[in-house]
Amino acid sequence: MNALHPPRSTGLLATSILAALFGLLTLKEGGTVLFGSAAARAAAGHYVPFVLWFNFLAGFAYVAAGAGLWLHRRWAAWLAFAIVGATAVVFAAFGVHILFGGAFELRTVIAMSARTLIWAAIAAVAWRVLLRTPAVVAAQ
Repeated sequence: MNALHPPRSTGLLATSILAALFGLLTLKEGGTVLFGSAAARAAAGHYVPFVLWFNFLAGFAYVAAGAGLWLHRRWAAWLAFAIVGATAVVFAAFGVHILFGGAFELRTVIAMSARTLIWAAIAAVAWRVLLRTPAVVAAQ
């Protein structure tokens, strides 16, 4: 292998599938609330619009990152880092919303925690395989 083509990683391929499926699920669930019936919005409870919109739009980035990881593209690792960073910022803003007495659902706290942790793990795998490995291979 050379620096332009790092070794294939089963872990990265599994991670890419997870990222893309997570993105598709996010688009489906967010789209149902945003564009669905009044009953769908009512079933969502006290959702926070900026969190819902962020998560829905991030779903497109999740799918793109999954595709990039599948194709072993270094930009996908940087996208994964951007996703985890943006998710953490929105999660913090959500925390401020709660702190100031805003209505929310506990499931949103759980979901944002999970999103942050999942994308931190995806970014870590992407870094290990796509960003760290080429430098090691190039140095050999």
